[in-house]
Amino acid sequence: MCIRKLGPKLGAAALALPLILAAQSAASAQQADPLAAAAREAESELRQTFTNLQFEDFGPAPVKGPIYQASAGGRIIYYAPESEHLLFAEVYDRNGQNLTALAQNSAAARKLAAIDTSKALAIGPEGAPVVLEFTDPDCPYCRALDRFWAAKAAEGKPVRRLIFFVSGIHPEAAAKAEHVHCSPDKEAAFKAIYAGAAPTPLRKCAEGKARVEADAGIVRSVGITGTPTLIAQGKIISGFRQAEIEEFLAGTKALANADR
Repeated sequence: MCIRKLGPKLGAAALALPLILAAQSAASAQQADPLAAAAREAESELRQTFTNLQFEDFGPAPVKGPIYQASAGGRIIYYAPESEHLLFAEVYDRNGQNLTALAQNSAAARKLAAIDTSKALAIGPEGAPVVLEFTDPDCPYCRALDRFWAAKAAEGKPVRRLIFFVSGIHPEAAAKAEHVHCSPDKEAAFKAIYAGAAPTPLRKCAEGKARVEADAGIVRSVGITGTPTLIAQGKIISGFRQAEIEEFLAGTKALANADR
């Protein structure tokens, strides 16, 4: 192969050309994919901030834009309007503090302050740990919760349930709640209804109807949208979440032991 000898200036230019092209290529790649650099930086910050956790499969999430916080049915939710995502999640800071739980408990405290517990139907022994319970006679999860409370009472762990009826979900809920309030033994009537009894006819009375309507007003003011909903020791428990209820019971037992 014959190679023509280049002049000194042209030879220098030829040597510099690959370096210039390489630099331009790197700059173009960086401009073309700024998200990759941002992702690498975010992943590095994540690992440096939460050093006690192991992370895999790090990458961009489908959520875009600012995220806002709201409360729905006693739960804190997050909304990203730009990507139209609704997030059911828990947010922690770098110290492991559950910020979602703090917000939820703060909301529960405000709601609890607005409730006149003297208007509730009380079920369970006086002196037992108190739980506010928003319940629907035709809600299957509410009936499962009633069986759970009965089992705990049999174990020597009773609670005093302050009942408010939610009557706007199932069509016969209001009539059954009125039946309970109109019965001579309200606790027995409550347990019978929640065990599946269908008394005919259902009892009716002016006082019972007024109590059901008053409960409905409290439900609206507190913002209860699902059943069962519990408020226990200032914490909202949405749904029959057995683990959270067991945690509440364990906490009340620990407090009782500490007072001895």
